[in-house]
Amino acid sequence: MNPESLANLFKALSEPTRVRILVLLLNKGELCVCDLVDTLALSQSVISRHLAYLRNNDIVVARREGVWMYYQLSNYAQSELMPLFNFIQNSSANSKKVQADLANVSKVNSC
Repeated sequence: MNPESLANLFKALSEPTRVRILVLLLNKGELCVCDLVDTLALSQSVISRHLAYLRNNDIVVARREGVWMYYQLSNYAQSELMPLFNFIQNSSANSKKVQADLANVSKVNSC
């Protein structure tokens, strides 16, 4: 990975909401935008903006099913970035926000 790409990766992960989204995707595999909206209690436009940033940095990929957009980690992220993501997941495990997110995502009804 070149220095510019590496810097962009860390910029993408330097925002707390994007880290929370990452941890949710690591735990659930794939989530609909509406699930993230309900879980994180943020507007659809805010969630979509963060997902676009993650997508533009090849961290997540999207798939459309009807009117719904589902996101999961990209193949690149799963193959090359898992040691970093595991560190992030383990480091955030004691965060009250992350614990609440994981509890809330289990309660949401998928689209």
